[in-house]
Amino acid sequence: QVHLAESGGGLVQPGGSLKLSCTASEGVFGMGWYRQAPGKQREMVATLTSTNRTNYGDSVRGRFTIHGDNAMNTVYLQMNNLKPEDTAVYYCNIGIVDYFDRYHPSNNWGQGTQVTVSS
Repeated sequence: QVHLAESGGGLVQPGGSLKLSCTASEGVFGMGWYRQAPGKQREMVATLTSTNRTNYGDSVRGRFTIHGDNAMNTVYLQMNNLKPEDTAVYYCNIGIVDYFDRYHPSNNWGQGTQVTVSS
C-alpha cells in the first residue's frame, strides 16, 4: 500500500492562508484532499490527476488551489481567504483515475491534519 505523509495544518485567523502538503511513497495517478468537520460527513475539497485535471468542492472554488509535482508523488493545497467554516481535519487521499480521467477516492487515506480558522 502507498503510504501518505501530510503536513501544514494549524491555526489561522479568518482571511488568512495555509498550505498543506502530502507526499506519497511512490508516484500515483491521482491525489486529493478531503475534509471532515465535527458532526459532518467527509467532503471532497480538491482532486488532481496526473494529467493536471482538477476538481474543487463548491465551497472552496476560487479560494483553494491544488497542484502537484511532475512525479505525482507530492500534492499541495494552497488555501486562501480562509473562513471559520473551513475548520476541519483535512485528509490526503490516493485516487483511482478511470479511463475518462475522472477521480474516484480509494480507501488509502493519510492520517489527517487539523486546520482551525478562528480569531
